Amino acid sequence: LTMDSKTMQILRRDAEDICRSAIEASVPDAAIQRALAQLPPCQGRTMLVSIGKAGWQTAKAAYDALGSAIEQGVVVTKYGHSQGPIGDLAIYEAGHPVPDEHSVRATEAALAAVSGLCARDRVLFLVSGGGSALFERPLVPLAELEDITGQMLACGADITQINTIRKRLSGVKGGRFAQLCAPAHVYAILLSDVIGDPPDMIASGPAYPDSSTAEQARAVVKKYGLKLSAAALELLDRETPKQLDNVTTRITGSVRQLCTAASETCQTLGYTPVVLTASLACEAREAGAFLGAVAQYHQDSARSLAFIAGGETVVHLTG
Repeated sequence: LTMDSKTMQILRRDAEDICRSAIEASVPDAAIQRALAQLPPCQGRTMLVSIGKAGWQTAKAAYDALGSAIEQGVVVTKYGHSQGPIGDLAIYEAGHPVPDEHSVRATEAALAAVSGLCARDRVLFLVSGGGSALFERPLVPLAELEDITGQMLACGADITQINTIRKRLSGVKGGRFAQLCAPAHVYAILLSDVIGDPPDMIASGPAYPDSSTAEQARAVVKKYGLKLSAAALELLDRETPKQLDNVTTRITGSVRQLCTAASETCQTLGYTPVVLTASLACEAREAGAFLGAVAQYHQDSARSLAFIAGGETVVHLTG
């Protein structure tokens, strides 16, 4: 494709505006408040646990809606993502995409807040992207967990494969957090960052029955040649909870919704939007080559076109 620099600047500006508006349309405040409107009355105490890169925003939306009804709360988000105090909620910042000591310390604070609850109580559990690293009680030494996470991020594994391993090395993932909250009921509101919105894979499913198996976990290790200790390999064979009777789950926010929001902005800017997919999953260079080929094929179109692809690309590091 050849074009003058002014045209390139206009296209770049419009693309940035489209991406920015899609993100702004998907901020968690309204979505969280809509989900909270469906909450039934609580006869006991309400505890709040909010985890993820949007953990502060989701906690703020919940606090604005429920206020003093929240007896105690813990927020765990990425470094630099807290925007100040939220009532009496305890706010922690921790490591992402690799868990660190602050992740463990914040998780222990959350577990302390939900311990000793009764069946009349409830736990409002707000989950957003990044929760896998930020919310962690490791069953292997933290240094080993950090190393395994680094291996998985570098080998080109996708988020579902990564979370299949993470669940089995954690005391809170794969439904185990919900078990620790019992007999209190867990109301989980998930902002999805995983293709297809599988609730057991978003943040590694701390409050959802695990659909993955030990056999699948072993297959991931073999496929990518991951180096795990004997103790970690043994943990992979321990099955995760397959049924939970104290959880209600709501999913909001998704790649599909982002694509829809982007399409609407494209139309206001005078482009005809074409959504190619909301489930792109490949290496970043493959996606770049594909999108470039699409643009080249349509370069002589009489219309101003905007091609939209949502999903997740990965990068396989070498050297």
